Formats: sequence, structure tokens, C-alpha cells
Amino acid sequence: MPAKTGKQYIERVDNAQANIWIDGKRVEGKISEHPAFKGVMKTQAELYDLQHDPDKKDYMTYVSPTTGERVGTSFIQPKTKEDLVTRRKMMQEWAKYNGGMMGRSPDYINVGMMAYGSASEMFGKQDSIYAENMTNYYEYCRENDLSLTHTLIQPQVNRGVNSAQLPDPFIAARIKEKTSEGVVIKGARLLATQGGITDEIMVFPSTLLKQSAEENPYAFAFSIPNNTPGLKFICRESFDYGKSHFDHPLGSRFEEMDTIVVFDDVVVPWNRVFALGDVNVCNQAYNESNAVVHMTHQVVSKNIAKTEFVLGILQLMAETINIGQYQHIQEKISEVIIALETMKAYVVAAEANAKVDRWGIMTPEFAPLNVARHYFPKIYPRFTEIMQLMGASGLMAIPSESDFNSDIRPDLDKYLQSATGDAYNRVKLYRLAWDVCISSFGSRQTLYERFFFGDPIRMASTLYNGYDKQEYVDRVKEFLDRSEEFAKNS
Repeated sequence: MPAKTGKQYIERVDNAQANIWIDGKRVEGKISEHPAFKGVMKTQAELYDLQHDPDKKDYMTYVSPTTGERVGTSFIQPKTKEDLVTRRKMMQEWAKYNGGMMGRSPDYINVGMMAYGSASEMFGKQDSIYAENMTNYYEYCRENDLSLTHTLIQPQVNRGVNSAQLPDPFIAARIKEKTSEGVVIKGARLLATQGGITDEIMVFPSTLLKQSAEENPYAFAFSIPNNTPGLKFICRESFDYGKSHFDHPLGSRFEEMDTIVVFDDVVVPWNRVFALGDVNVCNQAYNESNAVVHMTHQVVSKNIAKTEFVLGILQLMAETINIGQYQHIQEKISEVIIALETMKAYVVAAEANAKVDRWGIMTPEFAPLNVARHYFPKIYPRFTEIMQLMGASGLMAIPSESDFNSDIRPDLDKYLQSATGDAYNRVKLYRLAWDVCISSFGSRQTLYERFFFGDPIRMASTLYNGYDKQEYVDRVKEFLDRSEEFAKNS
């Protein structure tokens, strides 16, 4: 099937009947009707429907090279810089729709799958069948518009030892055995966002495994349907508390859910295995395929939309209670403006300096994107701090929609009116700000952005060790030599 509709997305997830647990109970019936998931699934369905908007379909979809059907642009194998710009336009269409508050919208994994599929030869180092599997799977995802969750983190039990040295070697998901049907996986992985509300799960190879034989059983890459026997998703508490869109404007729409993934003797068919039992292949896959570059392109594009959304909220807050003339307010909002223009510059630079990689894919320059993915986790918590400082007590004086529908409405209308409008719309705005910077949903967003790509210290070390600094060192040495020569001749 070509690019799917929202209705098809919901039907497929409902029909899968994946094994999902929340609040100590297994989800029964249609997951799209469960209070914890109905809001985000409705939003995700609306994203898919945007692919069929007559005014947007030329950039939201493209013609499949194999079927001639229109498929989602996030799956495109970009061949030109124009393709990258078109893909970004598509990704930002989705991000603007949700205010950048859905960090795992389907395009995130789609661009990664595109990179892996294009670099399928890389997976053939172990066995040519793995390369063939990856090629086929990418095409299957593209032609069926699959939605994917993913997992790559091992449980945090004892960071002082590797997984094989834990009390039970099957705490972290590992290879248990190989059979004629496939490879058997047992153990757990963290942290699958949107776990259970997608079609399938991509089990990414971890990039942090040590080069040793005892780590090889923990090295693998595969993808399976979410309803595969033995596969279980254990949810945290939902931050969609069943409130109205007025009361919880973000949590009621965009609560993606994070899950622990348990593999209880899950059989992964051989045609779904991409890498197996080789730490070296798994550690290199993310970078060698350039999946990291394309996924970062999506993330930075999303974060631009998120920053625009935050800027819009802050400016509207300033206008609503007439504080925009104060310099300390202007200075705070200017911080967000600077961040926005900086993020936009990173993307433009990455696209302008894009080159065709060894796999034949037009790939953005990674350096500016890499810096952007270090920068945003530091600046986003500041956004929420600025919102708290500007909102002050206004973020506490936020009666609910029920209050406005009660006998105390006249009091609210009188005491909560604003310089530019009525109390209802002022509180509606401030509840939105509250859901960004204070609520459970908002706090999770801040934590999520802090660690989006992993440990920031380890990331900084990787940036330092991988960045070519020699040219600048040589320039300084040359300057010092010239200074010495200048002194001699003076």
C-alpha cells in the first residue's frame, strides 16, 4: 500500500493487539480507545492524513521508484540538495503541527531506516543475507508506510560491569540460541518511546558495547512486529490524565509514552536479522551508514519548529499582560530568538555543504548538525526557565475548564482578565505555558531533550576526539614561528 491515512494507521495498530502493560494491567481491546493512548494516536493519525492534503502532497509524498505509488517523503533516498530541502519541509510540516512536542514522530526512524537500507552492503560483512534482509526491509517499510518504535539502551543495573557480569546474564536482552526458525532473544531493553502504538519495533545495535567476546551475545540488529509472541511493552505512568485540551493542551494530544521492552524468548525470523553476534559491526553501523547524520537532520529540523513554538508562546504571554516593553523581558525572549536563528543556520549550513556519500545518498554535512545536537539539550531547559520566570504567579492562577463552566465564572472573568483579552483566553494560554514548563508532560520533555542522543559528557568527548583540530593547531604554530622570525628581524 502507498502512504497510509490516519484511519489505516489506527486500524493497523488496533488489529495488532500488541502485549502492552500499563498501571499493572494488560491493555485489552482497541488501544486507540485506551485513555493513555487515544490522544497521541489521534494526533499521529492526523500527521498521516497530512500526507494526503492536496496542497501538501507534492512534498509530503513522492513517487516510489519501484511501484510508482506515492509514498512518505521521510523514506526518500535523497540524491540532490533539493531532495534534502524537500524532506526537511515535510518533516517540519509534521513538527509544526505538534509544536515539536513529539520527538518520536514516524519520520525520525524512517530516515534512519533509509540510511540503513541504502548502506545495506555494510551489514553484509558478516553474511550477505543480512545485507539482502536490510534492503528488503527498507523497501517493505517504504511501500507499506510502516510506523516504527526503536530501542537501543540496556537496563541501568550496575554501570560498573558489563551486561554479561550482572547477576543474571539475561537482564539485558541477549542472544539465547539459534534455531532453524530464527534467533531467540531473551532479556530487556530500554527505552522504546511510542512502544506498542506503532506497527513494528526496530532493535538498533547499541553503539556502546566493548570490543570483547562476552559482549557479542548482546550485539544484534533486527526488526519485528509489535505483536510478535513473547514481546512485551511495560509503560510508565501516563501523563495524559484524561483532561480536556483546555486543561492539558499538550499532554492530552502528544503524550508519546515511554516503555520498557521485554523479550521473553522472542523468535526473530532469519529474514528480519540485520546483524548478529558481532560487536564491531554493531558499533560501526550507526556512523558508517550515516544513519546518525540523517536522523540528526530530522531532529534539528524538529527542534527548529519546537523553538518557534516556544517563542510564539513567550511573545503572546508578553503581549497578553503587557510586559513586552520591559528590557529584562526583551532580553529573555531574545535568548530564544538567538537560539532559533542559530538552529536554522546549522541546518542551512548542513544542507548547503551536503555531499553524496559512499552509498550514493546526498548527505548533509554532519559537523553543524552535530554541534546542534549538543547545543539544543543545553538551551531547551533555559527555555522552560524563561517561561517560568515570565509566567511567575500566572502559571499558578490557572483554574480548570470546569471552573469556567461553573457558578464562579463571573469571579474568574473579573480577576483573571488580561490587557488584551478575556480571562478564558488568558488562562488557556497560561495553561499551555504550564504544560510546557511545569507539568509532568513538560518536565518529561525537558529530561527528554537533555538526553535525546545520550550522555552529554560522553557525547562531548566523542565530539572532541572526532573533530579535526590539527589545521587550527598548525595555524597557531605557524603564527608563533612567524612571531619569532619577526622578533629576530626587528
